[in-house]
Amino acid sequence: MTFQVWGWRREDASQASAWVPDAEGGRGRAMPGKTLATKDPTAVERANLLNMAKLSIKGLIESALSFGRTLDSDYPPLQQFFVVMEHCLKHGLKVRKSFLSYNKTIWGPLELVEKLHPEAEEIGASVRDLPGLKTPLGRARAWLRLALMQKKMADYLRCLIIQRDLFSEFYEYHALMMEEEGAVIVGLLVGLNVIDANLCVKGEDLDSQVGVIDFSMYLKNEEDIGNKERNVQIAAILDQKNYVEELNRQLNSTVSSLHSRVDSLEKSNTKLIEELAIAKNNIIKLQEENHQLRSENKLILMKTQQHLEVTKVDVETEVQTYKHSRQGLDEMYSEARRQLRDESQLRQDVENELAVQVSMKHEIELAMKLLEKDIHEKQDTLIGLRQQLEEVKAINIEMYQKLQGSEDGLKEKNEIIARLEEKTSKITAAMRQLEQRLQQAEKAQMEAEAEDEKYLQECLSKSDSLQKQISQKEKQLVQLETDLKIEKEWRQTLQEDLQKEKDALSHLRNETQQMASLKKEFLSLQDENQQLKKICHEQEQALQELGNKLSESKLKIEDIKEANKALQGLVWLKDKEATHCKLCEKEFSLSKRKHHCRNCGEIFCNACSDNELPLPSSPKPVRVCDSCHAMLIQRCSSNVP
Repeated sequence: MTFQVWGWRREDASQASAWVPDAEGGRGRAMPGKTLATKDPTAVERANLLNMAKLSIKGLIESALSFGRTLDSDYPPLQQFFVVMEHCLKHGLKVRKSFLSYNKTIWGPLELVEKLHPEAEEIGASVRDLPGLKTPLGRARAWLRLALMQKKMADYLRCLIIQRDLFSEFYEYHALMMEEEGAVIVGLLVGLNVIDANLCVKGEDLDSQVGVIDFSMYLKNEEDIGNKERNVQIAAILDQKNYVEELNRQLNSTVSSLHSRVDSLEKSNTKLIEELAIAKNNIIKLQEENHQLRSENKLILMKTQQHLEVTKVDVETEVQTYKHSRQGLDEMYSEARRQLRDESQLRQDVENELAVQVSMKHEIELAMKLLEKDIHEKQDTLIGLRQQLEEVKAINIEMYQKLQGSEDGLKEKNEIIARLEEKTSKITAAMRQLEQRLQQAEKAQMEAEAEDEKYLQECLSKSDSLQKQISQKEKQLVQLETDLKIEKEWRQTLQEDLQKEKDALSHLRNETQQMASLKKEFLSLQDENQQLKKICHEQEQALQELGNKLSESKLKIEDIKEANKALQGLVWLKDKEATHCKLCEKEFSLSKRKHHCRNCGEIFCNACSDNELPLPSSPKPVRVCDSCHAMLIQRCSSNVP
């Protein structure tokens, strides 16, 4: 029996080489000369855990895709994945001391996710509400299962890895999650978003589970390959069995529905039989009534036939008289019909012209309304722009006033600074004088002490004279000490005044700095003012252009109004009132038809109104009489220079 580990291979033992996995969890290669003894044990642990995580994630994804259904909590690769993740999270975890024992759980860092990721609050709350969980490890296991079902495990762990400052409270510096291997595992966890899992967390005993990695799942041998093929066949048979069971359930449901339909049909059949018997009785009664009605009908037919014979004779006489009268009526009808056709044609022409004029009038009204709206909108924009201009001018005036006030304040503060500097110079000169006096007093004291010593030596010979001198010197010393005390007090007051003036100087310096910042703001406001002036100038130019356009549109509106007034002033003659043409004074007939002039509204014949010209009311050329045609042409020629 031969065994082969996924992602590993062993070189010859004599070369003393180490197993090194590939980057994608495939078969590795040996690194000669690098033995496990020379490596850091924590680095080896991290590499082993990383490789186990790669194998478990890869095996879980492949098996889940071949399984083809949502995964349950009893699925072995899924259980092993959670065990491997638990070991990865436990690596390098700091031990926290409590009153009773040492505490080393992964619930602390996982509970931190709620602060970093808002979507994790639901998982944390549901884990805390679970009744069966008593230990922090059980809560952490439930959290991992819920995160996998939510397909957010990679996102949550990425938040933790990014915030390493918070993460370092729970892990050592050499831990798996603190190194690059943790970021690799988080990247691999993104692939688990393909898997759909349905895990029941309430019923499971997650507190007492033992997390041991089963390496036999990741070892390949011939028997395992055969078992896999058998498992695949068994899974196919189970799928077929489930399909057949579902078909059987559907057939049972259809049979039960058919039985219920048969029962309802039998009930309806009995009701129909009863209704049939009632209907037969009704038919017999109706047949008897039918026989009676037929006999009565025969009697009525006999009477009507006799009455018809009498009426036929009367009708024949009436028809003959009608035929004679109809010939004259047909002739009258044909003449009236001709007249009707002519009048209907004239009416259609007039209606068409009316419809054209009404549509033109509506268009003119719409154009007037649109122009009025544009004028109102432009007036509103003009008012708004003027208000903005006034606001800008007011802001400029305020800024200018502030500038003048700030310049006056600067001048006053500069004068105060000059006065303070003069005071400081005077105080320093006084301090120097006081120091000179102190030095002189000290020298005098030293000289007095020397003289005292000399006088003490001569004391035996000249005691009386010396005692007098000593009393005088003591008096001088007392006066000098009082002078010194007075000078010291004066010096202290001068120092206090100096300190106050220094504070005032610092305050004035701060104010000068503020004035400098105000100057900068004023300069920036001046730049903004210039930009606003430019914008204002551009807007004034745009307003001038708008005014020109508005004047043009007003002229157009006046032209339209004049055309409308001209149309309103015309009197549109009725067809019944006009019997003769106004120009040639010939009578209208069927051959000489009536035509309206679209300019003056009078009615003319075809010969006197065969001209067409475009009018202000209609851009298209319309029918115009000869006199209006000549008048309009003269106007056009006079307008053209």
